[in-house]
Amino acid sequence: MDRRRFIASAGLTAGLGAAGAVAAPSVAFAARGGSGGDDPARAVLTGAQRLADDDWTALSGHRVGVISNPTGILRDASHIVDSMVASGNVDIAGVFGPEHGFRGSAQAGEAEETTIDPRTGVTVYDAYGAQEAGFMRMFAQAHVEVVVFDIQDVGARFYTYIWTMWSAMRAAARMGLKFVVLDRPNPVGGTAAGPMLFPGFESGIGQRYIVQQHGMTVGELARFFNAEFLPDDAGATVEDLEIVTMRRWRPGSRYADTGLPWVLPSPNMPTPDTAQVYVGTCLFEGTAASEGRGSTRPFELIGAPYGTYHWSDALNEAGLPGVDFREAYFVPTFSKHVGKVCGGVQLHVTDPYEFEPVRTGVEMVVAAKRLYPEAFSWRGGGTSDGFIHLLHGSDRLRIMVDAGASADEIVASWQDELAEFDQRRQQYLLYRGRR
Repeated sequence: MDRRRFIASAGLTAGLGAAGAVAAPSVAFAARGGSGGDDPARAVLTGAQRLADDDWTALSGHRVGVISNPTGILRDASHIVDSMVASGNVDIAGVFGPEHGFRGSAQAGEAEETTIDPRTGVTVYDAYGAQEAGFMRMFAQAHVEVVVFDIQDVGARFYTYIWTMWSAMRAAARMGLKFVVLDRPNPVGGTAAGPMLFPGFESGIGQRYIVQQHGMTVGELARFFNAEFLPDDAGATVEDLEIVTMRRWRPGSRYADTGLPWVLPSPNMPTPDTAQVYVGTCLFEGTAASEGRGSTRPFELIGAPYGTYHWSDALNEAGLPGVDFREAYFVPTFSKHVGKVCGGVQLHVTDPYEFEPVRTGVEMVVAAKRLYPEAFSWRGGGTSDGFIHLLHGSDRLRIMVDAGASADEIVASWQDELAEFDQRRQQYLLYRGRR
């Protein structure tokens, strides 16, 4: 499916426990502990692993629909669907694959077709781009009673998996289905940052009103969605919402602290380092510059045919916390500027706890516009394209950059809405503590 067609069409449409309950042990116990590092005994225990350790008996007696992709793994790197089938304790009604597909064979803006999974014999439905009605149709066809969501998110509003969860939750609320989230770490931690999505700029990469770096796990987001948005959007909440919490994860940590293996959530998210910068540098998807797709370091390499060493010099002079910039050149093999030498920068995060990805992304865009005023352009060559608006959540960034505003002025412009969102989300957070 074409990504732009999906954004235009999909996004602009509008037993397991009691509602909002958290699987035992308590939240306080689940949030204790430190970072895992390389010690298996201290590694984060995901929600999926907790159920698997009990041989998935919590899901017995239900027709279960699983929303997952290759990131839904256990400590032995086996997939949860394979483990469920092997246990004999779970009646899997169907698997629902998001963008890139259940087994992860599709590129950005693409999906895997509805098929029978050769390993398990389970029916896998193409759920990419599905909204409430689509999920309702698939859930009814598969006779789903319980929906299980287990996908590794990267912490950015415009990463589509959280909106797959949102649409599936809307369907579950309408149909009275149980909804279970097997929680996983937010690889960029629990700090919220960046601008709010404004009404009128909803899309498939931002369907409801959260900030660019939401600072929540998918379990916390599910609680937020259920209370803040579902009553108005679906006319009901998910009454049986269960978050199977992690153990030993703290919101002040980063993915390297977890002791967990990294599985690519999407083809252009090869490492936790990519996720660390993506929240900010994905803004370059809204420009004519390359965001590094078609290189070995997507979202860490940013450049364009007009780029020079002046870009890295200017960014290093800005003194941004936790990051250095290296003059870099690369030739994309697909996406923008295929076969052309792109000059620009490579980001080197020197301190992931001090690094501010959203501010860094804005500083990079502002510097590119200032240094190359005649060459720099927004994706599509003008204001009518609007893709930067969907990424940023409004037309404010484009307007301020074109007017010559500084990065400080742009960041200051969203502080009030960020503070309001940060306060509102507090009641839905499940984990406390610093790294």
